[in-house]
Amino acid sequence: MRVLGIDPGTYKMGVGIVTPSGSDFELIYTGVISPKRGDPISKRLGFLFDGLTGIIQEWKPTHVAIEEPFAGRNIKAAMAIGHAQAVAMLVAAKFSLDVAGYAPSQIKQAVTDHGGSSKEQVQEMVKVLLQMDEAPASSDAADALAIAICHINASQVSALDMRE
Repeated sequence: MRVLGIDPGTYKMGVGIVTPSGSDFELIYTGVISPKRGDPISKRLGFLFDGLTGIIQEWKPTHVAIEEPFAGRNIKAAMAIGHAQAVAMLVAAKFSLDVAGYAPSQIKQAVTDHGGSSKEQVQEMVKVLLQMDEAPASSDAADALAIAICHINASQVSALDMRE
């Protein structure tokens, strides 16, 4: 299993690829796709599409996990995140990859054991779980890695449930 975690955003899209390694996790790739801020949303979405396409072609993940949009008070931001999420789903579909979605609280729970953890706590636990020398500098990249870890954990629990 090679999971591409995606933290959707139209200005910064965090991506991270993780595989299970025994009872641990192995970091394969991480980064942030950053379109130009001044570009119209249609051009930013095209940039994200091309960036994700390149990552999937190069790293060949077998699963895609995406953070579901959080509809807070800023509806415009939630809509933009939904657009970025749709792009990620389209790219996954282009490569016939299944997509799983996770709520922010599920992701935080999976990596920190607390659904209300801060961005800094997520970054630090990602560092620990992936045995990195330093936490990812970008919270977007750290979130993407956390999403991949969440999916691996959920898949392993699901596999155990199917055996019973």
